[in-house]
Amino acid sequence: MKLTADVIARTALEMLGETGLDGLSMRLVAARLDVQPAALYWHVKNKAELLDAMASAIFNDAADGLEAPRAGVTWQQWLADWARQLRTAMLRYRDGGRIFASSSVTEPALFRATELALRTLQDAGFDVQPAARSLAALVHYAVGFTIEEQNHTYKSGTAHGVLDAARFPLTAQAYVDDELFDPNTDECFEYGMKIILAGMQATR
Repeated sequence: MKLTADVIARTALEMLGETGLDGLSMRLVAARLDVQPAALYWHVKNKAELLDAMASAIFNDAADGLEAPRAGVTWQQWLADWARQLRTAMLRYRDGGRIFASSSVTEPALFRATELALRTLQDAGFDVQPAARSLAALVHYAVGFTIEEQNHTYKSGTAHGVLDAARFPLTAQAYVDDELFDPNTDECFEYGMKIILAGMQATR
């Protein structure tokens, strides 16, 4: 197999399940690829560049097949599907959200996806600046939600066991009913996204 930045990045992504982001190193990636660490530096100069390549691989997967809205598809539906694809791509790997948030992506796929999104919003009546700000809000939500989702250590009943229900009755009810820190992260993600899209509609 020919060594490329993408091959190195995808090998590193697959290793995250074992090492996590904090335990990942160029040496470990080189060992997995059965090459000397120096061989990696021809393609990625350091760990920062490796993380950029990993984030690019995640984004390329998220943007794969992305096209302008088909006839009958609303801008809300299109943006929601795009946000779901991005979240799914990040969730595919341990710490995927952290990697994406802390790295720089300059892939052509990023600019193409941004152009498609802005064009979709412009066609729906948005000016470019509010469209760009709205798109940023949605992407930041998807990335931030995924980071919290992947880092979340809450387990049902843990916090409730030390919670003073008499002093904080609504919080206690929310914990009991799984309405606060709901373990159903898919529904939580959809709910938050619905709020953002409704806000975009209201301020258009």
